[in-house]
Amino acid sequence: MNNKKSFDGYFMREAIKEARKALKKDEVPVGAVIIKNGSVIARAHNSVEKNMSSLMHAEIKAIKIAQKKTKNWRLTGCELYVTLEPCLMCSGAIILSRISRLVYGARDPKAGAVESLYKTLSNKRLNHRVEITGGILEKESSSLLKTFFRERRKGLKPRLNP
Repeated sequence: MNNKKSFDGYFMREAIKEARKALKKDEVPVGAVIIKNGSVIARAHNSVEKNMSSLMHAEIKAIKIAQKKTKNWRLTGCELYVTLEPCLMCSGAIILSRISRLVYGARDPKAGAVESLYKTLSNKRLNHRVEITGGILEKESSSLLKTFFRERRKGLKPRLNP
């Protein structure tokens, strides 16, 4: 991978694989991977329904896995790839864990706290700065979410064809 865009596409595809796992389990299809030095150190997907916990977002789970693997709560030098723009809770966790870079797929106009509703990670009053890249494989990420919610409104279990 010789440029940042192909690098980002590769790891976003890994996050999309995680989102597909969530979709198979009838969870909102959001997936995340955390990389350090060019290698995946954590991967996770939403499991809010399974765990009956609003805290079980893909980002939170991936952060916990990465912290355990690195034996450090500070994830400086790590990059988080997630299929959907993080919410306020996940944005706070990104800041507090000192993740260096966030790459996300689809914007979230209803709950996005990075660029859509709030610009949490860009707030200069906070003690940590996060580099942000949005819109990577946006169509693929968005398609999974649209399929999930369209099928759910019909009372059907979402299919895995997007």
